[in-house]
Amino acid sequence: MSLFSTTYDVIVVGGGHAGSEAAAASANMGAKTLLITMSLQNIAQMSCNPAMGGIAKGQIVREIDALGGYSAIVTDKTAIQFKMLNKSKGPAMWSPRAQSDRMRFAEEWRSMLEQTDNLDFYQDSVNGLLFDGDKIIGVKTVLGLEIKSKTVILTAGTFLNGLIHIGEKTFGGGRAGESASTGITEDLVAKGFESGRMKTGTPPRVDARSLDFSKMIEQPGDDNPEKFSFSPVTKPLTNQRSCYLTYTSPEVHDLLREGFDRSPMFNGRIQSTGPRYCPSIEDKIDRFASKERHQMFIEPEGWNTVEIYVNGFSTSLPEDVQDKAIRSVAGFENVKFLRYGYAIEYDYFPPTQLTHSLETKLIENLFFAGQINGTTGYEEAASQGLMAGVNAALKTQGKEPFILKRSEAYIGVLIDDLITKGTEEPYRMFTSRAEYRTLLRQDNADVRLTPKSYAIGLASKDRMDRVLEKQEKTELLIQFLKDLSVRKEIINPILEAKGLALVSQSMKLFKIASRPQLQFNDFMVIDALNSFIKEHSIDSEIIEQVEIYLKYSGYIEKEKNNADKLNRLENVSIPQTFDYSKVKSLSFEAREKLTKIRPTSISQASRISGVSPSDISVLLVYMGR
Repeated sequence: MSLFSTTYDVIVVGGGHAGSEAAAASANMGAKTLLITMSLQNIAQMSCNPAMGGIAKGQIVREIDALGGYSAIVTDKTAIQFKMLNKSKGPAMWSPRAQSDRMRFAEEWRSMLEQTDNLDFYQDSVNGLLFDGDKIIGVKTVLGLEIKSKTVILTAGTFLNGLIHIGEKTFGGGRAGESASTGITEDLVAKGFESGRMKTGTPPRVDARSLDFSKMIEQPGDDNPEKFSFSPVTKPLTNQRSCYLTYTSPEVHDLLREGFDRSPMFNGRIQSTGPRYCPSIEDKIDRFASKERHQMFIEPEGWNTVEIYVNGFSTSLPEDVQDKAIRSVAGFENVKFLRYGYAIEYDYFPPTQLTHSLETKLIENLFFAGQINGTTGYEEAASQGLMAGVNAALKTQGKEPFILKRSEAYIGVLIDDLITKGTEEPYRMFTSRAEYRTLLRQDNADVRLTPKSYAIGLASKDRMDRVLEKQEKTELLIQFLKDLSVRKEIINPILEAKGLALVSQSMKLFKIASRPQLQFNDFMVIDALNSFIKEHSIDSEIIEQVEIYLKYSGYIEKEKNNADKLNRLENVSIPQTFDYSKVKSLSFEAREKLTKIRPTSISQASRISGVSPSDISVLLVYMGR
């Protein structure tokens, strides 16, 4: 079928992490989908660091997987190292992270997308949008094609009027070696959208053969690595590549300062806001002047490449300054650059202009996902892409949107933060942003989300069956522990080995195993427990679930009760036509913010900056509560 004669259900503009997940989700939901990207060779390109996951981000990747997205599977298939971060802390903080083979990552993504039914591809640049009044009906491309669709998802990343800075040099581009995208911002602003500018940066890439790793600290992966996906199609790594750690020094800082007058960040050429939690090296030196050194993580870009990503040295300083300063870092004395670091400015649209489904309020059937909404990071982008893809497909099918609450997923926290609070700097997810993080652990993402995804037709029956089996075996083992009485002669040697007080009588295994000083593995010497585990084919994933329940069930129940209380306010809806100007007892700021954001519930209204508890009390009266 010709592009000229086809009307698609969903057009996805942009083939980055958001666009790839959006295209996969909408196609798997049965929507006829077209993915338009400037370069089919760069689908799901890792533009910055070659890694997925990390603090809170790892939880998001697990949630994407639980919903039926592709990111976790691709990461597992192309990983070169795996680590579970924060293992010394409670399970709410455990965060998986994997180093990836950059080239294989993009190759695997393209392969999986090409095997997805209902998905077409087209290489071109979109430079305009087609409207029918306040509805979008398609896109225009640089080659002059007008392609029609029922919905459009914009996932333009850093390409919207992108501008690259290296020292005093400035040139248009959305990524090194790729041109910027023009026209879309102008069409949206003409329709009444508010736009802004943000900045991000990337460090140099260097040749591993020119580095002296003996002067650095080796950072190996986990001894017993896990994996991201809950699906059995991937397996944990059996071989891993190490990363390395080194540090800057006062000498390095002095050399970098010499170039500050030529830095676009300090001479005023860059005025947009950069990521607070991933600052450039010059920003770190300026903001933390008392610190004598900063960490640099030396990360390989794949199995069979000499390219190294210098994590912690993001910069837009002139090339000669980058070159001179980094040679004073231990191990970098004879470094050879493959490319220099740079900063990039790009357009974004404040996300308060969206609904929870990621559909824009001004234009029906138009969805935004990824950095266009002011976020930073592959994981944040991918999760938005998946949700936009699902909701665009549901919109074409005349169904209600799929929305995750803050108590249900980190993805729910992310989207609610964006559309309720907005962001004036690149938004990054942290565990501290989630008030119910004990519920939103990486280990239970499948139990939380796969049933919801299966109900809307995205997650497969095989995934759903695995979740049901996991729940069934978890409950079975918990009940066994509650029923099994263990004699003191068996318990006391275990306690004695740990230096704990002994018991004087037989006890239920559940009670003794709940002690924080003991681990589940300590009880594997009990024959009855071993036999039960073998008989019911209970794996390490089930045991981990049970151990978390043993140690944290009280906290989990308390958090569930708090979430239930919040959800009662979520159920008190506010009509979208409600006229806040008539409620004189609201503060002026509250009226202004409520009118702009138009929250859908009392709970969402309570999270808007400037809306006080007394304002909420007034609204509850007006809503009949």
